[in-house]
Amino acid sequence: MLAGAWLFGVFAWVGAPGGLAQKLVGLGAWGYLAFILVYTALQPFGVPGTFFVVAAPLIWPWPTAFALSMVGTMSASVVGFSFARFVAREWVSARIPARLRKYDAALERSSFRTVVILRLILWMPQVLHSFFGVSKVGFWTHFWGSLIGYAPPLLLVSYLGAEMFDASGKMQPAAWPIMAGLLTASLVIAALARAWERHRLPGRTLPFSWSKKP
Repeated sequence: MLAGAWLFGVFAWVGAPGGLAQKLVGLGAWGYLAFILVYTALQPFGVPGTFFVVAAPLIWPWPTAFALSMVGTMSASVVGFSFARFVAREWVSARIPARLRKYDAALERSSFRTVVILRLILWMPQVLHSFFGVSKVGFWTHFWGSLIGYAPPLLLVSYLGAEMFDASGKMQPAAWPIMAGLLTASLVIAALARAWERHRLPGRTLPFSWSKKP
């Protein structure tokens, strides 16, 4: 897929958002498929997913942009997860940063909730795909947890994309309070998850405890 993207000049499109938008609109319904395929092929291997998520509502109406962003993000996540688990597990595992390794125990105890919260807060960085791939979390737990975690932020960006970014993809002043609100909502959800876990399982170590063990 990467070789095909290079052969057909996709990397050049990515470097010119305006040209990419024109290409996709010109393809009509095939533009949907092209968007998803390019997203799936490039995001797990270095191209930021926010590029595609931000571009989608600037090209299509927000319901279409949201649907395409969700499909593309999930496809890219599956590719990144599968590459780490089935292709280069040992190589990837040696390069997972320590700040993510601290969630290994949380994934063993409450994998679904941990996947949801990490996706909700961190979204779709390549290293997070890899971390889930080399962890003990099951494929379908990762799939459905990621789907739920992605939905709120992608819905917000798709719905408010035109207010947050201009036609070239640059942030507008209105984007900052919106992003701050999204971050605050994510942290509140994470805090509520901690409180629920504390109430449900008193005496056990919480997956998202910020304090160190004595």
